[in-house]
Amino acid sequence: MDSKQFLSELYRQLYTIRVFETRCIKLYRQGLIRGYFHPYLGEEAIAVGVCAALEKRDYIISTHRGHGHCIAWGAELKRMVAELLGKETGYCGGRGGSMHIAQIDSGNLGANGIVGAGIPIGVGAALGSSIRGDDQVTAVFFSDGAANNGVFPEAMNLAAIWDLPVILVLENNHYAVTTPIEQVCRTRDLCERSKGYGVESFTLDGNDVLEVYERTKAAAEQCRQGKGPVLMECKTYRQMGHHVNDPGTYMPKDRLEYYLAKDPVKIGRKYLAEKGDATEEEIARVESDVETLLEEAVQFAKDSNEPDLQKFLEEVGSCQ
Repeated sequence: MDSKQFLSELYRQLYTIRVFETRCIKLYRQGLIRGYFHPYLGEEAIAVGVCAALEKRDYIISTHRGHGHCIAWGAELKRMVAELLGKETGYCGGRGGSMHIAQIDSGNLGANGIVGAGIPIGVGAALGSSIRGDDQVTAVFFSDGAANNGVFPEAMNLAAIWDLPVILVLENNHYAVTTPIEQVCRTRDLCERSKGYGVESFTLDGNDVLEVYERTKAAAEQCRQGKGPVLMECKTYRQMGHHVNDPGTYMPKDRLEYYLAKDPVKIGRKYLAEKGDATEEEIARVESDVETLLEEAVQFAKDSNEPDLQKFLEEVGSCQ
């Protein structure tokens, strides 16, 4: 699908995630975002391509590096920034922060700070769809590091034997924190692991938003026909260290430069210009609109109230 409007929306989402992450890194440096912050820089095409291919009645499960997934699924920037700043106007009332944003009512079942923990949750959501007899699809985002977690083969096997409508989106950015994947896995392509469980799987260019979109669209249709699950290994690369305070000096310069040349936002911009026949003025207008919305979101978050302490204590007490 190469219509101008569609390509413009894809680029808007790619650019929004890029600007959001870049701006929030600055807020973190200013001490306005507490805790950890794991940027999604360089991986934007996966979230955008997958979410664009799904329907709004479907589900997604995110990760500790999940801002891009939330934005691509349609999250409001104001409430996103507010959550990162720990304000009561955030999606989780300031309780979740950077790694635990959720929008249950819209099908975003939440980000998760535990590596791999979203995989069985996603399989559970798909099981629910199967039991109800509807054709909702669940997309579970997880990392190459999570593929070495025991819940990965366990959940994948369960999804396989019950033909569950789940798309396992393996975001292979080649590092589990600082450890290169080739040092902990003998298999060149991680998707090969799933074939032993009878799960259809394949690799694709995780920096190409159209390729991600098209492969997800086909996978979703397969799941709706009762022929799931499907595993998609989207190969990509972080553009910086594991988190904001990680300088990423262990990342080989030549490899980083190779992936920087395949920047997903630049690829999306090129598609809009060449396939969508968009002018530089039209593209600049999209970028300007995004930047304006982000600045409004930052101001909204700054002006929002801190969570009420008494309410927080009552919530904690009710959990005991």
